Amino acid sequence: MKDYDHVILWLDYFNKNLSIRKGRKVKKDRAVFDPTVAELAEAARSAGFEISEEVTNDQAKYPRRPYVKSGYIMLLKGEEKKSHIIDKIAEKMLQKRSRQQKSGQK
Repeated sequence: MKDYDHVILWLDYFNKNLSIRKGRKVKKDRAVFDPTVAELAEAARSAGFEISEEVTNDQAKYPRRPYVKSGYIMLLKGEEKKSHIIDKIAEKMLQKRSRQQKSGQK
């Protein structure tokens, strides 16, 4: 039964290695290479969403790629559209990755 109170955000939405056809939902310049569930959860928190460990799953398989374990987080649905939520979280993930790369190069 469909749950209309939550939004599910799969890791594949933000994976730069994937094509749009395979499940990526953000533009390549806003995607990151091989995101993790922990990164996704942290980006969601920094974007202002509340999530707990019970609503994350790192063993789930994205329906378009059933042969690969992916993972997802589940957020309570608010007034925002899912596409706006995805864009906000993608921006936070990209900022965090760029900060990590800059600090790693110094």
